[in-house]
Amino acid sequence: MSVHDDLTSVQRNLDDLFRCVGRLEQQFGSGGLEIRRIRADAEHLRESVALLCEAAPRFAEPRRPDLVTIPDTPYDMSLWTDSDDEGLGARDRHAP
Repeated sequence: MSVHDDLTSVQRNLDDLFRCVGRLEQQFGSGGLEIRRIRADAEHLRESVALLCEAAPRFAEPRRPDLVTIPDTPYDMSLWTDSDDEGLGARDRHAP
């Protein structure tokens, strides 16, 4: 998975956590110490994930360059008339 996919998954799970905490608050009331601590911890998690999302571009995987297709058709031979055969020297001269 990529960093972006992992962060999206964490945010989705965090949203589920907030829904569950909301249901617990309806059942137990929002005035109890336990519920207030759970709500505060969930808020801290949300803030931490937001900070991590801001830092994510630094840790993102490098983007692969787009691929360039090279045709199978032969090159125009007139492109090579003024070049030497690499490593072999010029055609009209011989090696030392």
